[in-house]
Amino acid sequence: MTTGSLRFRTKLFLAALGAAAVSLLVAATLISWQARERQREAIQGRLLNDALLIADLLGHSTVTGVAALDAEADRLGKFIEGRVTLVAPDGRVVGDSTQDVPALAALENHGSRPEIVQARESGRGVARRYSTTIDTDMLYVAVRARHPSVGFVRLALPLTDIDEQLAAIRRLTLLALAAAVPVALLAAWIFSAAIARRVAAIAGVAQRYSEGDFTQPSHDYGSDELGTVARVLDSSVQELAQRLAELSRDRARMEAILTGMGEGVLVVDRAGKLQLVNDAARAMLKVDASAIGRPYVEVIRHPDISAQLATALRGSDSDSRELSLARDPARTFLARAAPVAVAGGGGAVLVLHDISDLRRADQMRRDFVANVSHELRTPLTAIRGYVEAIQDAPADAANTGRFLAIIARQTGRMERLVKDLLRLARLDARQEALDINPCDVRQMFASVVADLGPSIESKRQHVSIDVEDRAARVEADPAKLHDVIRNLVENAVNYSPPEAEIRLAARRDQHAMRIEVADSGPGIPSEDIGRVFERFYRVDKSRTGPGTGLGLAIVKHLVELHGGEVRAGNQPAGGALFTITLPDRAA
Repeated sequence: MTTGSLRFRTKLFLAALGAAAVSLLVAATLISWQARERQREAIQGRLLNDALLIADLLGHSTVTGVAALDAEADRLGKFIEGRVTLVAPDGRVVGDSTQDVPALAALENHGSRPEIVQARESGRGVARRYSTTIDTDMLYVAVRARHPSVGFVRLALPLTDIDEQLAAIRRLTLLALAAAVPVALLAAWIFSAAIARRVAAIAGVAQRYSEGDFTQPSHDYGSDELGTVARVLDSSVQELAQRLAELSRDRARMEAILTGMGEGVLVVDRAGKLQLVNDAARAMLKVDASAIGRPYVEVIRHPDISAQLATALRGSDSDSRELSLARDPARTFLARAAPVAVAGGGGAVLVLHDISDLRRADQMRRDFVANVSHELRTPLTAIRGYVEAIQDAPADAANTGRFLAIIARQTGRMERLVKDLLRLARLDARQEALDINPCDVRQMFASVVADLGPSIESKRQHVSIDVEDRAARVEADPAKLHDVIRNLVENAVNYSPPEAEIRLAARRDQHAMRIEVADSGPGIPSEDIGRVFERFYRVDKSRTGPGTGLGLAIVKHLVELHGGEVRAGNQPAGGALFTITLPDRAA
């Protein structure tokens, strides 16, 4: 006999034992409850009759006074099974068969007792509660009395008789249970042996199946219903094993394909419930795994996507649509839904292509062409105009010299623009290498100020330099760092009013070097702070300001080439503040 068959037979024993025990317990409970209720009703009726009899007797009695009434209660208590209490209309106890006269004064007022309250309202009152005086459950019955000193007659009887009867029933029940259980166990043990062996064999085959061994069993399951069920299940398992193997291979290939796809894929059944959402689609649509099994209209609240899926669920193809999602309007997607045609099924598949980079690149190209065209058209227009003026006007040395100076200035502007564009192209292509050397920060500040000296002096501006001793030297490319600081200082000079102060500072924070360039100009509008490092972006939308509009873009590239970061902001007191953070290569 195997361990598995023993466990099965044990379950049969426990089932038989449970059935017998439950039957006996239910019968005993019903009998006990019925006996208790009937006994209580009989006792309650007898007490009511006795109370009515005592009340009637008192109605014809002329006995008055507490002593005489207490004696009367004692006399009546000898003939009545229970405690007799005479209660005055105001609730005072004026007689009790278990208390003497002196003890009556110490008893509580009974006017608020439930049975007295009921008797006052309806003529009769019944209550059951625990008595702290004699430590047992009591049945109380009260009736109104027609006596000058007695308003209510109350009888009380302990419920111990009922408890004794119930105890007898419980003892008989336990004896019956003790006699029935062994018989049930023996019968279950005898009749379960054959079934247990067959169930053990079926369980062994099921265990092999659960471990992945789907070889066909060689033994016979029998010719009855249990054998028929076992053979049908065995045949179904063999067929399912083949299908599972095929599905596992298909699922593995599908998951590998979907996981590696950059496109988002959603699959809905014909009821419109989501069946599959790959990782790319979850990231695009901001949905989680809990969306599986829910209607797509509850998860994806986008009218274009809903319309495409609805069209596909009707069996029609839909055209691709370019759309943006409300949760991330900066991204652009190309969506297309198609129906799924399967036997007895249906549904739809939606594919989302993220074309944000393509649209962004296209927009940047258009913006770049427009900006370069605008920046070149302005000086070219000026040059052409003055060349025509020189050609058409009579020879005038003064005007010719002035025109040539303007032409030379516009030509220089075009040259700076082309130079900056070429440098940005090299920086984008990572064609500029770093030549790291120790740099004297104070000397570099002084050199930049000297280079821009004429512009600073023409606007009567003042430049202050504040360099901490720990920040006096930095490991960087001297030429490129000089270009960074020069662009920032030149920007500060151009946008600061006359007689303004420009501050250059260097600090060292833990393992980083921080360089600050602050001016006293109008500052940067909050809506422009995030875009000042874009190419050709100007706070002055008229594009009439100095420079090519590429200086800050070059600064950003050069700082990032050093592995650092540049940030733009405003000072609390006014004016722009640019902060460069460079890694401390010497640390």
